[in-house]
Amino acid sequence: MHQITKLKFASIALMIGLTSFTSSATVVEVQTSMGSFQVNLFDNATPKTVENFLAYVNSGEYFHTVVHRSMPDFVVQSGGFKFEDDFPITEVVTSAAVANEPELSNVRGTLAMAKLGGKPNSATSQWFVNLDDNSANLDVQNGGFTVFGQVLGDGMDVVDAIAALPRFNLGDAFDNMPLRDFTEEDADNGVALTEQNLVMINDIVVIDADVTTHPEITPTPNTLIDSVDNSSGSSGGGSFGWLVLVLGLSVGYRLKR
Repeated sequence: MHQITKLKFASIALMIGLTSFTSSATVVEVQTSMGSFQVNLFDNATPKTVENFLAYVNSGEYFHTVVHRSMPDFVVQSGGFKFEDDFPITEVVTSAAVANEPELSNVRGTLAMAKLGGKPNSATSQWFVNLDDNSANLDVQNGGFTVFGQVLGDGMDVVDAIAALPRFNLGDAFDNMPLRDFTEEDADNGVALTEQNLVMINDIVVIDADVTTHPEITPTPNTLIDSVDNSSGSSGGGSFGWLVLVLGLSVGYRLKR
C-alpha cells in the first residue's frame, strides 16, 4: 500500500506540472508603428516574469519605447529605451530585477526577457521576440532565457516585417537598430533621423485579463536546462547580455550600415 500511495502522489505531481504548462492567461497587444500584434502571456508557468512585465505595461513605461535591436533569424528586441519627442533616446526607468524562470523553450514566436551576461537573475524591462527556434542556445545560456509569452495568430507577420528592415549602427546599445525609410546613402550624407525613421512601440496594453484565455495553447517546455550546470550563472558565456547603462548616447554619431 505504501508503494501504491507513493506512485499516486507521483502521478498527481506529474499532472500538476503538466497543467502549469498548458494553462495560458493574460493577452496583451503590442502596438507598433508597423502594426499591432497580440501576445498570450504564460501567467501560470512564469508568474514572476509576467507580473514584472505587466508592472511595466500598467505603469506606462513601455509607452513610446523603440525597437533598438534586430538580429536576422535570431531576435527583435525592445523595452529598454524610449523616444520622448526628441533625441537622444532615453532609458526606460527600471524596477528591481526579476528571478529567472527558465521553464519554457525559446522557439519561434515566443517572447523572452533579456538580461546581463553571466547574471541569470538580472532581467528588468527588456524583452525580445524569437524569430527562429533559438532553443539550442537560449534555453541553456546564462541560466536559460525566460520565455513568458507567445505571439498569437498572424502577429509574426508584423515582427518579421520589422526584422526585414535595414539595420544601422548608432553606437552603444543601438549597434543593430532597424530603421524605416532610411538608406545607406542617407547615412553617408549625414541625414538627420526623425521619429518617422524609428520602429516605435507606441504602447503595450492588456486586452484580456482573463486567466483562462487561450487554454488551448501548449507552450514548449525547456527540456535542455537540466542538462547543464548553471550553478555559476555563466552557462554559454552569456553573450546575449544587454547594456543597462549607455553613457554619452547621441543618436546620429557613428551612424553606419
